[in-house]
This record gives sequence, C-alpha cells and structure tokens, in this order.
Amino acid sequence: MTHSAPRRVLSGMRPTGHLHMGHYKGVLENWLQLQRQHQCYFFAADWHALTTDYANPDIVRQTIWDMLIDWLAVGIDPAQSVIFIQSEVPEHAELHLLFSFMTPLPWLERVPTYKDQIEQLREKDLGTYGFLGYPLLQAADILIYLADAVPVGEDQVPHVELTREVARRFNHLYRKQGQPLFPEPAALLMPAAKLPGLDGRKMSKSYGNTIELAESWKTTEKKIKTMPTDPARVRRDDPGTPEKCPVWAYHRIYSSDEERQELDAGCRSAGIGCLDCKKVLLCHLEEELQPIRERREAIAGRMDDVRDIVREGNKKARLQASRTMDKVRRALKMGYRV
Repeated sequence: MTHSAPRRVLSGMRPTGHLHMGHYKGVLENWLQLQRQHQCYFFAADWHALTTDYANPDIVRQTIWDMLIDWLAVGIDPAQSVIFIQSEVPEHAELHLLFSFMTPLPWLERVPTYKDQIEQLREKDLGTYGFLGYPLLQAADILIYLADAVPVGEDQVPHVELTREVARRFNHLYRKQGQPLFPEPAALLMPAAKLPGLDGRKMSKSYGNTIELAESWKTTEKKIKTMPTDPARVRRDDPGTPEKCPVWAYHRIYSSDEERQELDAGCRSAGIGCLDCKKVLLCHLEEELQPIRERREAIAGRMDDVRDIVREGNKKARLQASRTMDKVRRALKMGYRV
C-alpha cells in the first residue's frame, strides 16, 4: 500500500467451517497489518454463508463463534478494529435492497466468479437470486461504512469494481447537485502467502487436507509426519527433487534461506530423509501455532467477554450504518414524517 494516511477498510469472512492455516496466512495476517495502520471494520458474513449453505444454516450457527474466537486468538484487536456480525446490522439488507432496484442485471451476470462457482459447486442448487446477487450484497457491506479500501485477492477485484460502479450510479442518479454520498473504494491487493493443503492441492476442508487453528498440536504433528512427499523417494537412500514435494512449499514460507539450502542439498543427495525434513518444519509450525492455540483456549474459556466484544462491535457498526442509511433515505426522498 502506498497511501500513508489512514483509510477506512472493510473486510469479512464467511463462517462455513473451522478456520485453517490457509485462512491465517492468506487473510488474517493481512488484517493484523491493516488494523495497525487503518480504521478497520471486520465482520462475520453470516448472510453471505447462506448464499451457498441456505439449506443448512446450522453450519453458520455452529461455526460463527469459533471463527470469532480464532480472530481474537491470532491478534485481531477490538481496541483497534470494529468486530461485528453482519446480520446484527440489518441496515446492510436495506441498502442491498435499494441497490437491487438500480443495478442492471448484466452487471451481476458478468462477475467472473458467478459462473465459476456454479461450475465448481454443481452438487448445490445455486439458481437463486441470493447467489446471483451476493456481489451486490458485498457492495452494500462496503459502501454502508463509506469504506474507501477493501483488501482482496486478485479473484475478488471484479467485486470491488462492481462496488465502484454501484457507487457511481447511485451518486449520478441521486446526488447530481451535491457531493457524492458514496466513495469509490479501492481494491487493496494484499501480499498473501499461498499455503497449499497437506496433499499439495488448495487447502480446503472439502479435501480433508487442512491444518486447523483450533486442533491440538498432536493432531498437527501427526498430519505433518504423514504428509506425502516426492514420490520418487521410495526408500531412504533415494535422491529427491524438493520442488515435487508438498512439504517444500511449506519450507518456502517458514524456513530460512540457510535452512532451505541445507534441506535442498540433503534431499537431492539423499543425505537426509523425509522425516528429517519434516522435523525442521514442525519446529517452525510449533513456534507459530502454539501461542495462538494457548490464547485461543484462554479466550474460549471467557465466552462472556467474547460476546461483549462482539456486542460492542455490533453497536459501533450499526451506529455508522444508521448514519449512512439516513443519508441514503434523504437522497431517495424517503423517510416520511408519519
């Protein structure tokens, strides 16, 4: 990020399952950086979870608090950020509804992830307005806080561009004679360590290849020790090729240059075995994960404090959302004195 002035940043996460290391390295580490530099709103996107899991809302109910505990355990700080639950701020839904009246249907149909996800999630009936319109709900999530920056990966940039178009259209239709109501938010392309799953594929609960933030160290240790390695190393004295081994992708993130040089040479010469290589990785993972898990256990034992944090965050978020909706209603000539 090149901006030095603090910006208002908004980001959310869907509570659809336990958080894993892919979430931590890909999203939460960036949130930790952002909250130190900007005014941040982080929300549990429970309505968004229903776009694909509307037939099974128990998933949301079961996982939302676990997810929020994980956020706090990794260091998302309620003194620096507003932490809240989307559905506890109903103004999101009102703004989404009003946007739906003025947003051309082709704008939603052309979002690249729409057709991609329908293809990937064939087992689910996604022929619903909620699924087609979820990028518009995202636009409402962003604009209701007048956010001017949204941290995203490259695949989410079209969603931010749609948000910018919706802001421009609203401002053009309803604020021609005055200052624009909505800013056009920028997409913050954040650096993200791409941590693959234990089998080398994308880390995903559906693949059963995750390291969960909440699991025990014994479980993590077992998973790492049984990770597949270079298939050419059938025996201990077979030389290997690190680039063909899923474990090497973890060393690229966790190990030092010096360690990687030694491991690379040892693998190619069969000077070390796969378990020796994994032991180095386990040391780094233990150093990172164990403090998080200890904090997590302590936080989970104080659920009243967690609920107080979220309740206060809901209150702060709703205050800002209500202020924005007052301006929106005035722009639309609504807000009747009955």
